[in-house]
Amino acid sequence: MEHIISYDSTRRMLEGQKKYKLHLPSPIPASDFWSILVYDQFSRLLIHSDQPWPSVFSNKTNLVYNNDGSVDVWFGPEEIKGKENNWLQTLPGEQWYMILRLYYPLESWFNKKWRPGEIEEIK
Repeated sequence: MEHIISYDSTRRMLEGQKKYKLHLPSPIPASDFWSILVYDQFSRLLIHSDQPWPSVFSNKTNLVYNNDGSVDVWFGPEEIKGKENNWLQTLPGEQWYMILRLYYPLESWFNKKWRPGEIEEIK
């Protein structure tokens, strides 16, 4: 199952020079695993950045979870100190969108009891 986000919480398109945070509440409803990838808004291809595979996913060995089991994913052109394991690089001057994929989603996804947070711009 895919969930595409291309706007922030104020309904502005996501911009590569800005920093953002996405909160995924616990429990994330994927019985196998979940992933987030970042795509270029115009080409619809994965962003070509310094990251070899621009993704954050639940099988990542160094993924950082919050105390309650939720996950925060960070986006921006430069690593955010202390958030590197959950960070996806974006490109200044480029608009982008992200896709959250849930592999073998659970009932809470289908009945809409679980939804990801909105992407919030970090100032």
